[in-house]
Amino acid sequence: MIAVLCGGVGAAKFLDGAMRAFGGEEIVGIVNVADDEVMHGLHISPDIDTILYTLSGQVNSETGWGLAGESWRVMDRLEALGGQTWFRLGDLDLATHLYRSARLGQGATLTEVTAELAAKYGLHIRLLPASNGALRTIVSIRDDTGNTQGISFQEYFVKMRHQPHVEAVSYHGGPEAAPTQEVLEAIGSARAIVIAPSNPVLSIAPILAIGEIAEMVSKRRRDVVAVTPIVEGRAIKGPADRVLDSLGFESSALGVARFYADYAGTFVLDERDVELAGSISALGMKVIHTDTVMQDVTTKTALAAFVHAAIEEA
Repeated sequence: MIAVLCGGVGAAKFLDGAMRAFGGEEIVGIVNVADDEVMHGLHISPDIDTILYTLSGQVNSETGWGLAGESWRVMDRLEALGGQTWFRLGDLDLATHLYRSARLGQGATLTEVTAELAAKYGLHIRLLPASNGALRTIVSIRDDTGNTQGISFQEYFVKMRHQPHVEAVSYHGGPEAAPTQEVLEAIGSARAIVIAPSNPVLSIAPILAIGEIAEMVSKRRRDVVAVTPIVEGRAIKGPADRVLDSLGFESSALGVARFYADYAGTFVLDERDVELAGSISALGMKVIHTDTVMQDVTTKTALAAFVHAAIEEA
């Protein structure tokens, strides 16, 4: 079994390629939940839902998130009533959140509800929330008055369209944000752990902010393969390059490698950045390279197959 730490569109694409390359039964996805939000009384799990929709073939291919064929009548009516609509939920998407919120209200855990939803979407893959508790990413930005304020991930990413300069990122959660037993068992028993090509700071770091997970992954460093989400200094999607740069890690694959140096023994570099291989090797990482840009079914399947082959050869 291979455990994949994942969050966002990049992870969803990688998991889709992995399912096509070697089957979902061999994969356990450990998913970021620090982006979760309660909106209109509903529990929203954006990273989990992006994976559900992508793997079931129902994702909006233009955005990489949300459902294809979506309509917005509820949000349009809510806006007409003067309600808060900066985080827009499509009419079809609402059904997922209604189901999740009802089940949580009945006492089910997020892990249980995610398994139920995966089955209802016809998926033969285990998707595990990193925690059943409240873990939240807080992004510190500088406001118009020059003061620093902390806002939720969704306010930064959606409401402000990830435009403000990021001063710092922190991950808030009490004892209830502990890892689930299922996650600990998956990491402990996996023959390899893959860090998907997700935003290191906003998607993967929240998972590693859970102390027991970070400790277990670092102890298994030689079995961990990290895939770069940065190619030629640019993020494939989203603000990963800008956030890395603002936090002093450099917006490059080398910056990503430095971010993961304590956790990953192998680093998958894009073939366009092979000149960075020596610097990354100096961090004590084995460097392998291929085309990491997942443009279509062929390229995402090829990337997953490449990573699988590297694991098999290790």
